[in-house]
Amino acid sequence: QLYSTLAGVYEAMYMTFINYEEEYNFYGNILSRYKSKNLLEIGSGTGNLARLFEENGYNYQGMDLSNEMIAIAKKKSPESTFTEGDMRDFKLNDLVDSVIITGRTISYLLTNEDVVSTFKSISKNLEKSGILSFDFIDANRFIPKISADKKIIHEAMYKDVQYVRESKWEVNLKNGMDFTWHSIYNKQEGNNLIKIAEDTSTVRTFTRNEIEILLTLNNFKIKEFIDKAAYAFPTYVVVAERC
Repeated sequence: QLYSTLAGVYEAMYMTFINYEEEYNFYGNILSRYKSKNLLEIGSGTGNLARLFEENGYNYQGMDLSNEMIAIAKKKSPESTFTEGDMRDFKLNDLVDSVIITGRTISYLLTNEDVVSTFKSISKNLEKSGILSFDFIDANRFIPKISADKKIIHEAMYKDVQYVRESKWEVNLKNGMDFTWHSIYNKQEGNNLIKIAEDTSTVRTFTRNEIEILLTLNNFKIKEFIDKAAYAFPTYVVVAERC
């Protein structure tokens, strides 16, 4: 729901949670090292990275499952190309030399079948020796942590509105190292918190070894793992080359 009916709330809160200039610099440095210029961003969301990539000479296109998110992205970056698509099964008009999956979007692939379908689909749309890079929540650091935590509060100020999100993370383990994320979204009005939305989702974490095996079995060679500081979650970024 956060990425559909709550797309506007997502935009308001995550604009303060994530420094998109830093996010661009991080992925831009990776792509520069591998001399990549034709880029697909999977999980492009509300398009906060599109302008930055295009201003720096990338042939950029974004893809997201949520048409609500894409509608916001198109208003913000009308010159950019955004398409609605499922990363488990998609076909681009032309191959690209790089794919990034941002915002821990891979966490919503709950089964190994979904992950394998995604890697196979990306491989079909990526040039040989093309680069795939994405971030994932580190199961080893995150799952033990949330077994002790009760409620997590995140606050964000956007366009003079104070937002407060109350989250509860509960270990699930039904599909792997996954957890249930219950969220209540509020906005501040005077001294009162007014509930504006509620959302529950299941989110998957991974170990480095899981990611390495799943990529290796699906036509990719690991180039590097990068320990990356991220909002709320301990994450790694993996860089892999299509074989």
